[in-house]
Amino acid sequence: MKRIIGSPGTMSGLILRLGQCATAAASIGVMVSAYGFSNYTAFCFLVASMGLQLIWSFGLACLDVYAIRRKSDLRSPVLLSLFTVGDWVTALLALAAACSSAGVTVLFTKDTEFCSQQPALSCNRFQISVGLSFLNWVLAAISSHAMFWILI
Repeated sequence: MKRIIGSPGTMSGLILRLGQCATAAASIGVMVSAYGFSNYTAFCFLVASMGLQLIWSFGLACLDVYAIRRKSDLRSPVLLSLFTVGDWVTALLALAAACSSAGVTVLFTKDTEFCSQQPALSCNRFQISVGLSFLNWVLAAISSHAMFWILI
């Protein structure tokens, strides 16, 4: 099998997964600390999607730590297929949530100037959380791409 950066059971794969965990947790933390986020479906979808990404990435990071410590190989075709499909699903959900939340954020800040009319809303936190979710999606896309090329 091919040795690609981001492969499961390698240090680069562990760093990639920890980056996904960190950006998902930060996105959730910033969004949950923003006043009024739960009134908007897109922001709730973002929190749910980042929660799923956090759980998935943390689980795979734990597998990477186990494989690195035991010097075992996680590149069996069955495991790689599972990792690939899981990465694709979580990456697509992360992209959908980031795009929908970005659309609502742009609508609030630029198009309708709703944020300037509602000073209680934390529009800056909405923007930060959306930015972190896009960063999370970039890391998930890199992981999905690596898994796909290893599987082929």
